[in-house]
Amino acid sequence: MNLSLKWDSFGRIISCSSDDSGFKGTCAETQGAEVSRAEEDVYVPRLHVDASLKKMMGFDENDLVVTVRPPATEAHYHNPESDLLLDAALKFLMQSPDVHVVLLPRNESQAKILRQTWSKWIDSRKIVIPAQVMDGLNLIWSSDFVISGGGTMNREAAALGVPVYSIFRGKIGAVDRHLQMDGRLILIESAEDIAKKIIVKRRQKNKPQLIDQRPALQAILGGIAEITGAQAS
Repeated sequence: MNLSLKWDSFGRIISCSSDDSGFKGTCAETQGAEVSRAEEDVYVPRLHVDASLKKMMGFDENDLVVTVRPPATEAHYHNPESDLLLDAALKFLMQSPDVHVVLLPRNESQAKILRQTWSKWIDSRKIVIPAQVMDGLNLIWSSDFVISGGGTMNREAAALGVPVYSIFRGKIGAVDRHLQMDGRLILIESAEDIAKKIIVKRRQKNKPQLIDQRPALQAILGGIAEITGAQAS
């Protein structure tokens, strides 16, 4: 039996198999398998830190660096409220003299709009749009905090222990809701929340702790065992 295990965006385990046991070509949602753990917790703690990344981007060691990921404006789930929050967040950050923003557009079309809108700050290198592909995990680790309209980067930051603020305004999945309740993810739900909730300060960058007993990994392995046991019986 060839079995794969997947999670959907709401934290439910989805099982698929390609044999002839009755699941061929289909996916069946496992019963009672809703989890409150991020899959990013599986791989993120194994990060190999590259301490040179900040210098490579042209920042001084004392610069306060914020990584900002715009919302997915072309996605079917996009809520225009996220665009307003992005604009308000960048305006808020530009008021802080020590802050430098690494802005990560999702595509060239979005990058063109952002370059036009924020040209003054880009010219002064207050906002930097990287010219090349960056190591995402190391970029997050090099940041003092993250503001993002995307789920994966939010959860990666949470897994690394980096303060993260979500400007995503679509339906919040179970995993992200759990991270919010756990204090690892802060939801920005209005423009007023930006000044109230975002704490602009440098982060003490201790070495990421390697986690051998990762609950998300244990959930995956437990799910596999449960599914394969049920299909074998």
